[in-house]
Amino acid sequence: MIPVCTPDEMASVDALAPEPTDVLVTRAGAAVARAALRELGGGYGRRIAVIVGKGLNGADGRVAADRLARRGARTTVIDAADLGDRLPAIGDHAVDLVVDAAYGTGLGRPFVAPTVGAPVLAVDLPSGLDGLTGEARGRPLTACRTVALGALKPGLLLGDGPALAGRCEVADLGLDLSGIVTHLIEDSDIADMVPGRLRDAHKWLSACWVIAGSPGMEGAAGLVATAALRAGAGYVRLSMFGGCDPMAPVEVVRTPVSAELELGVWDEKDQTRFASMVIGPGLSTTTKVADAVRSLVVSPGPPLVVDGDGLTALAGVSLTPARPLVLTPHDGEFTRLVGRPPGPDRLGAARGLAADVGAVVLLKGSTTVVAAPNGKVLLAAAGDSRLATAGAGDVLAGIIGAFLARGAEPFAAAAAAAHVHGRLAAGMGMGDGFTTGVAASDLAARLVAVLTELSVDAAAYGHISGGAR
Repeated sequence: MIPVCTPDEMASVDALAPEPTDVLVTRAGAAVARAALRELGGGYGRRIAVIVGKGLNGADGRVAADRLARRGARTTVIDAADLGDRLPAIGDHAVDLVVDAAYGTGLGRPFVAPTVGAPVLAVDLPSGLDGLTGEARGRPLTACRTVALGALKPGLLLGDGPALAGRCEVADLGLDLSGIVTHLIEDSDIADMVPGRLRDAHKWLSACWVIAGSPGMEGAAGLVATAALRAGAGYVRLSMFGGCDPMAPVEVVRTPVSAELELGVWDEKDQTRFASMVIGPGLSTTTKVADAVRSLVVSPGPPLVVDGDGLTALAGVSLTPARPLVLTPHDGEFTRLVGRPPGPDRLGAARGLAADVGAVVLLKGSTTVVAAPNGKVLLAAAGDSRLATAGAGDVLAGIIGAFLARGAEPFAAAAAAAHVHGRLAAGMGMGDGFTTGVAASDLAARLVAVLTELSVDAAAYGHISGGAR
């Protein structure tokens, strides 16, 4: 996992560093110079303009300029205070690279960058980008690469950040980041976050009960159930309000919703057979459904994922969960739950709801924020806009349910599922040419390929070799 520090957290980490500031500045400047050389494929004879401010970012830029000059680059240092609408002319030749070391996380005002005609390497953040929220203040330069110093900043992953920062890399400055509570998930983390199957496993060890769907919303129920099966649930029961037949795989056990369940009375003995439950997708928003969802939240039982219409049922009520709970709101559902939109500080919004409810909160977005009640946050940034399609959230709910059924803790299950969900549309298992027209059913169908590529269950089955004998 990659550490992610808010500007305030980074200031505290810097203040506790045993090395003096000039040592850290030297390390940072050297890292920036190395990144510039990689970007250019070498330094000799290249023309590099370094924009510097008065703060530590400017100091980092000056060190980088000096290092690059020693490697044969023709560097020009430009004071950010002297910038106009365009980058000043530097001799008779075009600039090969602009290093943006004007302002970092401490900028409290908009920054209007000059027009440049060369690639930009940003130091820590593109100047003018809010390090916490990812909001662009003014008109920042658009970087092709950003060197994050010590740790990633949330603003590189949220809002305008991904479009302005380009490719991000973290420069290790030797700082103590052991107290950091926010991290970005990587592919290599998933196999450890998702428990593998036991050698003597049977279907009931990882059984998932899905309560979803209603007349006209049969597809939602089918997508959840299919994703739960493909993500490793050994047994999936699907219950639906209303008399329609769910569109689900033949392996899914279909059961009608009982009269007791419709009245909001849940059989605790029946629940003990299941390792996880999912409720809400396509379930409808009737009073009967709302009562059933609320009663399930406050009754003891296995970990529960509440999604879609289940979240609407929880809006405006104060409940104390009697079981581990995962809430999966998008911005509209978050607004109904809390009474206001998440706002630009998405980490703070997710943390606040998680603490208030005592549940894991998965706040959906281009970068998904998963917050635990204790303040820890995991970020999933693997997805892209191909996930903005009807039913994609149902697939995510099913994956979370399966990972819970496998034995993952709710925080890890939700975060791992968000990363896997993103990978479904980000190239792994999608085949060649899938740039558009991706449907939610495509995502569910490719779960097995993606989980295999991420080495889920590899330890259990690594001894098995393929090929005919």
